[in-house]
Formats: sequence, C-alpha cells, structure tokens
Amino acid sequence: MKNILKTIFVLILGTMSACDNWLDIEPEYTQDAENFFNTKEDFDRAIIGVYNLMQPAYLNIWIGEIASDNSIAGGESVTDTRGLHEIDNMTHGAVNEELRWVMRVNYTGIARANYIFENQDNLDFQGKNVILAEAKMLRAYFYFNLVKYFGDMPLIVGRRLSINEIIQSQRTPKAEIYAQIESDLRAAMEVLPWTAPEAGRLTRGAAMALLGQALLYQNKFGEAATVLGNLIDNNQAGYGLFADFKTLFYVVNQNVNEDVFTIQFSGLQGGDYGCLVCLQGNAAVGFHGIRQYNGPLYADGNSYNLPTQDLYDYFDPQDIRRDATVLDIDAFIAKQPNASEITYAIGGGGHTGFYNNKYIKRLDERGLPDDDLTSPLNYRVIRYADVLLMAAEAFQRSGNDGRARTELNKVRARVDMPAIQSSGEQLYNDILRERRLELSGEGYRFWDLVRTNRAAGAIEGFVTGKHELFPIPQVEIDLAGGNWQQNPGY
Repeated sequence: MKNILKTIFVLILGTMSACDNWLDIEPEYTQDAENFFNTKEDFDRAIIGVYNLMQPAYLNIWIGEIASDNSIAGGESVTDTRGLHEIDNMTHGAVNEELRWVMRVNYTGIARANYIFENQDNLDFQGKNVILAEAKMLRAYFYFNLVKYFGDMPLIVGRRLSINEIIQSQRTPKAEIYAQIESDLRAAMEVLPWTAPEAGRLTRGAAMALLGQALLYQNKFGEAATVLGNLIDNNQAGYGLFADFKTLFYVVNQNVNEDVFTIQFSGLQGGDYGCLVCLQGNAAVGFHGIRQYNGPLYADGNSYNLPTQDLYDYFDPQDIRRDATVLDIDAFIAKQPNASEITYAIGGGGHTGFYNNKYIKRLDERGLPDDDLTSPLNYRVIRYADVLLMAAEAFQRSGNDGRARTELNKVRARVDMPAIQSSGEQLYNDILRERRLELSGEGYRFWDLVRTNRAAGAIEGFVTGKHELFPIPQVEIDLAGGNWQQNPGY
C-alpha cells in the first residue's frame, strides 16, 4: 500500500479542508459518473480514494487514550488543540474540532465507498468483486467508528445523498447500523483473499477480526467466539505473535506476521498543520515526540498524549511491555553515558514524565520534509495479540474458560509472563487487565472501559449515562436542519 499512496485518488472528493459539510461530495474538480468509472483503472483509483480516508487514524489513537485513564492531552498549552484537553477533562461539548473531524472523515469515507456502489454496474472486469468487497469492509470500518463515538447516526448505503435528503435525514438506531456492519463484513469475508498482493490491502483475516470486534462490542459473545475462533484455527494467512515485543513498534518491523489490519503510512509526502487529516504520514508519531529533545534514539516532537503514572504503575516491573509501551524519559536519560548533555522541554499542556513509546518519533524513522507530520510508522488497527485477547474474552463470556485461558496465555507467554490459571469472573478480570497491559498506547482503552461498564470507576469526571457517547457536533446538527437530537447530557 505504500506505493498505492503515491497515487492517492483526489477526483471523487476534494481535500477535506475544502468541505464545510462532511456529506459534500461534489467539490471542485470532481468528475461525474459519465466520464469516470468506465475503466478498470477508474475503479482502482476510486478504491484507493476510500482507503485514503483511513489516514486520520491519529484521532482514534489520541481520543481512545486521552479520554481514558491511560494518558493526558499534553501539548504546548491547554489552549493548543483545546478539544483534546476538553476530552481529557470530560468537559467536551458539541463544539469540538477533533470530534467534528471524526464525523466528517468517516462520513466522507462512506460517501466515497457508496460512490463506487452507485457505479458498480458500469463495467465488468476481472477483480471487480475484490474491489467491491474492499469497499464494503471499509464502509463497515467507517460506520463502526461512528457508532462507537456517536451511537445512532444516519445510515447511508449504496448511494450518496442529495442536499434535500441531508436536511430530511434522521439518525438510525445503532442496532441497524451494527446489522449493516455485520452484513458488509460477512460479504467481504467471502471474497477477500487471505493474503493481498500489496501491503495494506484488506484481507479475509482483517474482515474476520473486525467482525469479531464489532460482535464483541455488542456483547454477542457466542458469535464473536465463533468468528474469532475460526480466524485462529483456520489461520491461512500465517498470523502469529512477533517474537520481540520491545521492537514490534519500530518501522523496520512493520507488516510482520502480527499485522492483521493495518493502515499504511508514507514518510515521503509533505503536509502542513492546517489540515492534519490530509496527511499521508502518521501525524500521531511526531505529536507524541519529546518536546525540544536533544539526545540519542528519539527525535523532538510536540509532547501530546502523555501516559499517566497510573498506567506506568499498572505494569509488573518485570513485564517488558512496560518500557516498550511507556517511556520514562528521566530514567532513560539517566542510563545514557552522556546524560548531562541530553535536554528536553516541558510543554504547558501538562507533563507526566512519560511518553507513548509505541507511536513516537525516533531519529532513524523520520519522514520528509516536516518529520512531525510525515512519519512512515503504520497504525495497527488490529494486531494478532488483540485477536487472541478478543477471542479469550468472547470464549470466557460464552462459558468456555479453558479456551479463554489458552488464548490469553499465548499473549503472556510471548513476553515471558506466567500463565493465568483463574476461572470465572476472575478470569474475565484477568483478560481485561491483560488488554490494558498489551494494548495501551494504541487507542483501545476508552472503548474497553465503556463497553465493559467500567469507565465511571476509572476515568475522573466520567458521568454515567452521558460520557459513553461523544456529542454530535453542533455544526452538523445545524447542517442537517436541526433534525438530529443531541446525545443525552450534552
């Protein structure tokens, strides 16, 4: 997919910064269906355009961590990226740029996918079924993001909406959205190959993993156990746990056997701070970097998404995942032979002494030309360790403790931690604990706390009945003619 990114399709939709309405699918320079979708190359370019809307994955990393007990917003000041500080403090409301971008990006991805389905009958060619399967899985991914963040949302399938329809649209119950997600993913699973010709293209395993996750989020534990169990047992893609957890999140170890569903990034294309969602590099990496750092291994950055002392202390000191996940900057500097020469600055947005060591800028992994914005470090949406832990949870909740322990202990064995022998509710707690140990820094924590009804006990300021969902951006309610009722409590 790295070489796919070189030909990113911009004809279906203009840049996100040019669109005031996330459902505006007729921007400047658009080609219409009469002179597009007439060749196989047109369909290839169109599906690349859908893939492109996964690029703003940094929003999921930030919000999934900062909204939880795992990290604080950080940054230059409390007014720098104010929306993240509001989410950190649980004071966010309907005017929040980060949340508005979440909605706009995902609906734009849906619009691009639907544009392909509008024109799917224009032409027959070998491989069209794979493109349509990719479009279905991508649409499911975008809707899954939306339903996690906002709950009920308008469900648009197979076509774009006219302006009049937008004004008249209503929010669809999330159960119906989940049904569409499941339908799209099951259809995609039947067509997508186990292995793709290009790194980053969607596969059957990715569709199965995402379906298992969507089922787990609905507490459909038996169905989730079946899907995830089949993925593990019929593993024709050769998925496994990468041997060295310490270096798993280095660029050199991308696209390895642990990568099930990955968003690819490029360090070659530039960008600017005016449109972070337009980037082809992983913006999270530079933003997580150490402010004004001058020393070995790491490069300077913007000190966002800073892990908490609570997260650091959660780990057993013998667990190698602690230091691979959380960088204790002062301890790291103290170990260097030239410690007195190493310097860094503290941002006004908060400081914990810790940095996200999974997605962080390193000296030999910088992109060009602005290495804050062009990191080539991929984002792992779902890796095999998560598949095993989701399966463990699904099996335990559906009454199969033995199989749950088996999958859980595979994850622990990789990092030389002792096997878990518990059962029942204690085993369930052990599985959820392992999810935090294994997946912190990757954007899962807030959603895990919410879906397991544990958020109020872990997140300061969390209000039950309100903060399980984020508010619908007020500007989108206005653009929809005021037809959408705001989520409770906002």
